[in-house]
Amino acid sequence: MRLVVAMTGATGAALGIRLLEVLRELEVETHLVLSDWARATIRLETDQTVDEVRGLAFRSYSARDLAAGISSGSFRTDGMVVCPCSMKTLSAIRIGFSDNLITRAADVTLKERRRLVLVAREAPLSEIHLENMHHLARMGAVIFPPTVSYYSRPTTVEEVTNSVVGRILDQLDIEHSLIKRWKDEPSVTDAGLLLAAEEAK
Repeated sequence: MRLVVAMTGATGAALGIRLLEVLRELEVETHLVLSDWARATIRLETDQTVDEVRGLAFRSYSARDLAAGISSGSFRTDGMVVCPCSMKTLSAIRIGFSDNLITRAADVTLKERRRLVLVAREAPLSEIHLENMHHLARMGAVIFPPTVSYYSRPTTVEEVTNSVVGRILDQLDIEHSLIKRWKDEPSVTDAGLLLAAEEAK
């Protein structure tokens, strides 16, 4: 499998880094693009260097390199993930403003009808954000706000990160064991029976 992974300057650099780590462990070929502000966010939010993050990918590119292979639809991939995805990048993708390699690669992914997952990092969302997301969703992109699944009872930032990354991998049909999936466990059943008993009183 071959994927394009991009990181923008939105907060959440740990999500993109963990995604790259897991994809490397799963032997997925990754082509990484870091925006200028992604490099700054990596330095601000993590203990890893930009070179260390680039080293997690099969190949990395400058966001200014519009001659890179991934800028062409003839470069075959199985999809693209922008993680994290800023609202600036999301809006540029929406209107086809391919001014850098991230937005161009996303444009290619859409036009070639490949899977595009946008891990949108913003809160709260304005009407502009929602309109852009709605438009892209209609075009086939997956809008993926990195929300927490509390039913798994995460107790560390690492568990929360793995939960989000695991769900991103699900969108790409990649098998993994990062998350605890919802199922009829005794604790869940017992909780449901207890609630029903309380309501019956």
